[in-house]
Amino acid sequence: MLDLLTTLDAWLIAPLTDYAFMRRALVGGLALSLAAPPLGVFLMLRGMSLVGDAMAHAVLPGVALGFVLAGFSLPAMSLGGLVAGLLVAGLAGSVSRMTGHREDSAMASFYLISLALGVMLVSLRGSSVDLTHVLFGSILAIDDTALWLIASVASATLLVMALIFRVLVVECLDPLFLRGQGIRGGLVHGVFLGLMVLNLTAGFQTLGTLMAVGLMMLPATTARFWSQRLEGLIGLSILIAMVSSTGGLLVSYHLGLPSGPCIILVAGLAYLASALCGRHGSLLARVRRRATPLETDEKTCTPS
Repeated sequence: MLDLLTTLDAWLIAPLTDYAFMRRALVGGLALSLAAPPLGVFLMLRGMSLVGDAMAHAVLPGVALGFVLAGFSLPAMSLGGLVAGLLVAGLAGSVSRMTGHREDSAMASFYLISLALGVMLVSLRGSSVDLTHVLFGSILAIDDTALWLIASVASATLLVMALIFRVLVVECLDPLFLRGQGIRGGLVHGVFLGLMVLNLTAGFQTLGTLMAVGLMMLPATTARFWSQRLEGLIGLSILIAMVSSTGGLLVSYHLGLPSGPCIILVAGLAYLASALCGRHGSLLARVRRRATPLETDEKTCTPS
């Protein structure tokens, strides 16, 4: 028993208590896990899951411009990413309204342009190492400034979502009813996109611009296999994100692997396991549902 406790301490606790950079990474990951997954739940309910990925790429030119002008300055890169993300969201909406094209197709077009522009800007000023840092992040390298930024974004996101929660739910389920009540759905949509850009901007320092959306969407889609109620989806998605952040950090520490990809891969494993064994809509649930009528028919046909 003592050996088991010693092993568990060495694997689960010691890396977090012995190293300050691991503690900072854990706090940053947990803060992102509080705010990003609820946004992913609403993106999933709106049928906009891929828009999150598009917006994650949209912040890249602003982050790259901040890097070109000020180097690895977190305030400059974060401000640039926020402005670029909001600008792309506004441009996609404007193009959609003026041309009649779907907003998601306009978003996809702008994100491809943004990705190419961001990579070109970083390549002009920095090296391949700098480009890797911007694209994939470095959660083990975050400092106190980054932690304050992530904590502030997470707190603001939770506060705003609490204020507009009911409106968000109605806007997802029945936007025509919302319009009939005199509430501008476009304003709510804009606030929601702004929160998404804020979280993607906060997440680029830890997971990079390419993977920041992973902690937003994977826990949300995983929770869908276990709950059909909105509060259950939000609670489970936060829990899954927290476990993924903690587990990914520990796996990366013990195996010497990059932390960001490990966090997303742990969340991905949770998704695959849920797709196989979850309560709702999984492979196992479908097999059980198909088998149940057969069992009922056999019992009905059995002579007394």
